[in-house]
Amino acid sequence: MADLVAQGEKPHERWRRTLPVGEEVVVGRAVSTAWAVPWDPQVSRRHVSLLYRPGLLFLRVLPEARNPVYYRGAEVQEAVLRPNDRFVIGATTFTFLEDIPLVHVLGAELMHREVFRPEHLEAVSFHSSDRRLEVLSRLPEVIARAADMTQLSTSLVSMLLSGIALAELAAVVRLVPDGGAEKAGVFGVSVSGVCSASKQPGDLAGPGPGVSGAISVETIYWDERHARFSDFEPSRRLVREAMAQGQTVLHVWRRPVEPVGPARVVGIGNQDGRTGLTPSGKQLSGDSSLAPRPEFTMQEGVDWAFCTPVKTAAFSGLALYVAGSWPKQVEAVAIPELIQTLKSDMKFAGIVAAIVGALRNLAELERRQSQLRQFLPQSLLERLEGSNWEEVLAPRETFVTVLFCDLRGFSREAERQAENLMGLLQRVGKALGVMSRAILREGGVIGDFHGDAAMGFWGWPLVERPWMGSVCRAALAIQREFEGMIASEHPELGRFQVGIGIASGRAVAGKIGTEDQVKITVFGPVVNLASRLEGLTKLFRVPILVDETSAQAIRKEVPTTVARVRRLARVRPYGIKSSVEIAELRPPASEDPILSDEHIRIYERALDAFIEGRWAVAYPLLRQLPPEDMGADFLIAFIVQHNRQAPPGWDGVIVCQWK
Repeated sequence: MADLVAQGEKPHERWRRTLPVGEEVVVGRAVSTAWAVPWDPQVSRRHVSLLYRPGLLFLRVLPEARNPVYYRGAEVQEAVLRPNDRFVIGATTFTFLEDIPLVHVLGAELMHREVFRPEHLEAVSFHSSDRRLEVLSRLPEVIARAADMTQLSTSLVSMLLSGIALAELAAVVRLVPDGGAEKAGVFGVSVSGVCSASKQPGDLAGPGPGVSGAISVETIYWDERHARFSDFEPSRRLVREAMAQGQTVLHVWRRPVEPVGPARVVGIGNQDGRTGLTPSGKQLSGDSSLAPRPEFTMQEGVDWAFCTPVKTAAFSGLALYVAGSWPKQVEAVAIPELIQTLKSDMKFAGIVAAIVGALRNLAELERRQSQLRQFLPQSLLERLEGSNWEEVLAPRETFVTVLFCDLRGFSREAERQAENLMGLLQRVGKALGVMSRAILREGGVIGDFHGDAAMGFWGWPLVERPWMGSVCRAALAIQREFEGMIASEHPELGRFQVGIGIASGRAVAGKIGTEDQVKITVFGPVVNLASRLEGLTKLFRVPILVDETSAQAIRKEVPTTVARVRRLARVRPYGIKSSVEIAELRPPASEDPILSDEHIRIYERALDAFIEGRWAVAYPLLRQLPPEDMGADFLIAFIVQHNRQAPPGWDGVIVCQWK
């Protein structure tokens, strides 16, 4: 594996990217996120092409590049780089690094470990406070601009190296179940380019204190200060212990007494469970309680490491990992004082982790609220602010009213627009927007979208009876808006009409679904009934039908200045065993150009006679209604089809043979 490191004039102007084998990548200011150099105006939008082959990096300057590329002090148009070679564009230096295989050496021991709780670090004074505060001030913007976890990790590592002078290496790591690289979606982060700390000789057999199950440590992103290291593997035990404790943990190691071989050894697996430690061959003397203390490194030139968890619901198992070395010629007796110095660095890392956690939690809350805003009314979101969303959204059985709204004319339009399906999709989206806005405006919850239909419901998550007035206002508003668009010959939605079914009853409402996908919806026979009623609007040629339970509630709770209902028929919908009395929802008399209150009374007298089989009475009453009354037309046609006489065994129920 090989990496390209870009370093600008400022410490935070830096990234490290893994080079794909045999695949061309383009570096510039306006290329893909992974290879962009946004900080340097002398880098063209597309500046150089790079092709990596094991041991070599082929560089080619692109024709659109406006500034020169320098390699070994000379301007070049093409070059072949070897590991550790550099090229320069403007004020940015690019370094080509290639891995050297790790050689694992057993026997290094943990010299010192310490857990630092927040209260232990609160009294610690900052060193280089101006520089650290400047780094911290950039955090909110960095988090807000990060497109994904890898991009965020790149910025965090750069900040840690800028703010911690003793740090040689910094990384963002996480705990995942073994095989977690294939299941990264569980944690919501990308693992492209992840380096895994695999088990090596000397690792602990178990996953570490307080951590159950088979757990791996993965590196999302790492970088170094001086571009000296070809590879990085964190201490598994350190990361696991920090995550189990939920606090910052510091480890300081010692190397074996016996010589460990040539200086080029670059990795140690050891009994504390870490990997990637390297001895440098320097012996320290001093306090016998710490001696023998040969100088050791985690990777060549590194003596210590600490890990700080990032407490955020958005990304599980995330932590900041920092490693560094003591100044040269340090005696063992000075180690406690140096550990004291590290407290300031750990405090800084803790603040970074706390800010990241808080801002990511806030961003996750805003993301969830943004998603919920599509399904829950704003007034409800405001009232639920500060609540436990898992409890609020948990499915439970409750009494609800369901509104099912379907487009008319969609199939016909789909045939007409067969060559412009994207345009049809946009029109359907706008039509669904009319429905959803009316439902949300009246305090309803959007339960689902079914192609060209929308389903809303009332009665969850807050039970605030009576809500039937809101249901009526939403349904009538949808009807009025579509009728207005038809009358005005709206160019996009004027061809669509709507049918609406409303039913009330017991159901399970809440966050329903599987482990892989969930949605806020309602489940139960009442949903099926609302859908069947919507289908019956085609048969009875009326825009809104309600079931008997809803009709009774409307009569009891809703003023006639808001909405009226008239009993329409007793039917047995397709797929439903029992019969139901259906009613039509009408606007108030002052807004209804067709039916007056007296007309409704006449129709209901006719309906009683129809159900009882007295069709000779029902027929003349129905003929008194306005010819524009489509609801009356159905009963008139039904009576005429049966020669104006109820068939033998008539029970007053119209059986529907189709949906």
